Amino acid sequence: MKVIDHLNQAKDTLVSFEILPPLKGKSISSIYDHLDPLMEFKPSWINVTYHRSETMFKKKSDGTFEKVEVRKRPGTVGICASIMNHYKIDAVPHFICGGFNKRETEDALIDLNFLNVENVLVLRGDAAKNEASFEPEPGGHSYAIDLLKQVLDLNNGIYLDEDIRNGGKTNFCIGVAGYPEKHFESPNPEIDLQRLKEKVDAGASYIMTQMFFDNQKFYDFQKACRAIGIDAPIIPGLKPITSKKQLSILPRIFHVDIPTDLSNAIMRCKNDQECEIVGQEWLTQQSKELKKFGVPVLHYYTLGKPKVIWNVVKEIL
Repeated sequence: MKVIDHLNQAKDTLVSFEILPPLKGKSISSIYDHLDPLMEFKPSWINVTYHRSETMFKKKSDGTFEKVEVRKRPGTVGICASIMNHYKIDAVPHFICGGFNKRETEDALIDLNFLNVENVLVLRGDAAKNEASFEPEPGGHSYAIDLLKQVLDLNNGIYLDEDIRNGGKTNFCIGVAGYPEKHFESPNPEIDLQRLKEKVDAGASYIMTQMFFDNQKFYDFQKACRAIGIDAPIIPGLKPITSKKQLSILPRIFHVDIPTDLSNAIMRCKNDQECEIVGQEWLTQQSKELKKFGVPVLHYYTLGKPKVIWNVVKEIL
């Protein structure tokens, strides 16, 4: 079932979760152990992130170094298929520009279609760790809107090989990312919103936001979207803060602000257990306010903290 159909049929605020693929070497049981407790809340779908390869230099026996490509968290497509089979719910793979050329992208979309995956969240993706800024693969996409258009082409039966006539049509529902605090590469919020509008106008069905910790930023973002004619559903992405080190890590990696009241409360904690309690309480209040505001879905980035998320969702449903 498509995400947009879940949204259109909902009579109350839905819940969805997002997970990381396990580190290479771990089994699918680690995913089931993570998700099993959360199934109590009947999530409408599960997002699965995608992690591109990293370039590393491995020392050889002769003392020289060999350049190798390593993926630490493979398996996004297989995990989506396993989730759909195991839990009988929908899975949404993240689909990125980085690490793929257009032909590899087409093949991956065909695989997803054969597995009856009906949803993709289209993202440009981050720069590789050895890159100062994002660099597309040779023959790949530079921007999320270009990747979006390739997915839409396949939905219309248009393939890269021009000799394919009357090609089979895929049926993907496409989500895109939104940034309540502006994408860090955009020169200003106005241009950031205009780029988002271009993706929605091109055919994106809904918007999934970056995490935020101040609901007013989400309210202002939605208001600004509506003011320029973006009418797609906007889903808030939510995450708990569970340690002091996240006060510096999250702003640096995700370019989000931490409210003063929250950061002060976290700094007063004596250990991570106390931090989890504070983060859980903050996220619970955020969730209650957003539900009252009327958001279509509360989407939680679980990221290794399913118990905290379980406690939060138990309070609001």
